[in-house]
Amino acid sequence: QLIAHYTLKNRSDRPRVVTLVLAVRPLQVNPPTQFLNVQGGVAPIRDLSWDGRALSVDGRRRLFPLQKPDEVIAAGFDAGNVPELLAMPRPAPATSVKDEAGFASGLLLYRLALPPRGNRRIAIVVPLAGEPVLPVQDTPAWLDREQEKAAAAWREKLNRVALRLPPAGRPLADTLRTALAHILISRSEAALRPGTRAYARSWIRDGAMMSSALLRLGHAGVSRAYVEWFAAHQFASGKVPCCVDYRGSDPVAENDSPGELLHLIAEQYRYTRDRAWLRSMWPRVAAAAAYMDSLRLKERTAQNLTAERRAFHGLMPPSISHEGYSDRPAYSYWDDFWALAGYDGAVATAQALGRGNDARRLVRQRQEFDRDLQASLRASIARHDIDYLPASADRGDFDPTSTTIALSVAGQQAYLPQRELRQTFERYWKEFLLRRDGGIKWEAYTPYELRSVGTYVRLGSRERARELLDFFLKDRRPASWNQWAEVVGRELREPRFVGDMPHAWIASDFISSVLDLFAYERAADRALVLAAGVPTDWLAGEGIAIERLRTHYGELSYTLRHDRGRLVLKIAGGLRPPPGGLVLAWPYAGSPPPAFVNGRPARWENDTELRIRTLPAVIAVGGGPGGE
Repeated sequence: QLIAHYTLKNRSDRPRVVTLVLAVRPLQVNPPTQFLNVQGGVAPIRDLSWDGRALSVDGRRRLFPLQKPDEVIAAGFDAGNVPELLAMPRPAPATSVKDEAGFASGLLLYRLALPPRGNRRIAIVVPLAGEPVLPVQDTPAWLDREQEKAAAAWREKLNRVALRLPPAGRPLADTLRTALAHILISRSEAALRPGTRAYARSWIRDGAMMSSALLRLGHAGVSRAYVEWFAAHQFASGKVPCCVDYRGSDPVAENDSPGELLHLIAEQYRYTRDRAWLRSMWPRVAAAAAYMDSLRLKERTAQNLTAERRAFHGLMPPSISHEGYSDRPAYSYWDDFWALAGYDGAVATAQALGRGNDARRLVRQRQEFDRDLQASLRASIARHDIDYLPASADRGDFDPTSTTIALSVAGQQAYLPQRELRQTFERYWKEFLLRRDGGIKWEAYTPYELRSVGTYVRLGSRERARELLDFFLKDRRPASWNQWAEVVGRELREPRFVGDMPHAWIASDFISSVLDLFAYERAADRALVLAAGVPTDWLAGEGIAIERLRTHYGELSYTLRHDRGRLVLKIAGGLRPPPGGLVLAWPYAGSPPPAFVNGRPARWENDTELRIRTLPAVIAVGGGPGGE
């Protein structure tokens, strides 16, 4: 339930009598430019009535004042606007009204005597579901307890992972907490949704990426509830719906869906190690993996071995999972990289459950699909005569935001065509600079581009990651609300479709990229790479710290600071070192000085990386082996 309270303060030295008016009005919730799924415009009120305890709106008891109003007025549109209603004589005001136009208004009036420097508080309760919970007595104390209870609950939810950053980094930490809150408040019971109006549905791709952010921030229970809810809507054939809403499973074929569910189930296990739960999900995994394999076999035909169609051989069939392909289904590599992650998830699930035969079969399927995917990328690059990674095999289009998941989700950074990989994000960077610095005209962009921040961290471009974040953070609207719309326009006041704001999928993209600054798992050697995106000027003085970040190997906590010519990294215990250890990349220009791990000399790999395999650990770079 919503509890709203209003405090009136008399700041003068004389008593005052004031009237507080709370107006219930048909508000314009969405402007006409917001047209998707919800008609823009006014939220109508056709029926208002006061029964002495609650105000009913359209037949439902909605507002429960905790202090009885001195007067209640209900009026239709023809009776006048709120200021006019207050000004006109009211010998016997109506306490109920019907207005077929949908413009009824209600007024709750409180006449309050305020002593000098005194105050009064008025409160209402609005149940969002079910019956209201109201205080039996002592309303002020109850309000204080309820507010502190809500605040304490949110502090617990938002502070399971803590960042300690210098003043320059605090907006980042604040926005991280807000983004997490936006994901949580956009839920509908177990369903994770990107929004609450235009996007009040649950897509598995949105949910998979939101769940990844939730798992890293300590909300495995929310992720698990979502997996179980969505998996229950799987079709008997094993097909995974792209989307679920109040009507049930959406039958539209979007071929990223099976890979996303398989990946998410495996991720849930990697973070929780709940084998009993994983065993309960195996029938869903087996069915989804079999259906996904049948999809790629549909394209593994002799027809697709011809020169003209070679790039399509063995891929996921065309679909519209990428919204840019709604005009015509495409052979989207977005689908294929999710499929590859899905095969990896299915293999990991079978291995964790000791299902050797299933694991070996899935490995063979995965290897065959991987070979076809790599061959397709090369064929598509040649066919379209391009020097970047295409977003789809048939269009050869440039879409680096879509391509980012090849690195962050599918772990393919080391296996992609390297020249084209570098050129993809070189081109994106040049186009970004033109947009940021006024070199080109532009109207709008989608903050899904926040994914690119994590990509530049993985590519070793610390400064580019920071410049991107600085740009995106300036487009929070309103800035102090730490949120983005799905579409951000260059002109702040220009009316346009913005999707939902806040947008929970975009919030998850921000969370994932910010956490990548501090730690990400590198697939090629299964190492946790630390602080690869942290700006070097944040390391001076007290430096930075992250506490209780969830990883596949347990909770990660460390501090990193540069002081008196020495870089000192302290990693707490409690984390199982991953197979590739933990890696610290030298953050400054030039060759790194001598390094010591727990007082012993350490060797730099590739001239820039230190690998740590024993925890806890104190790493000192420069100035001798001491950690202080």
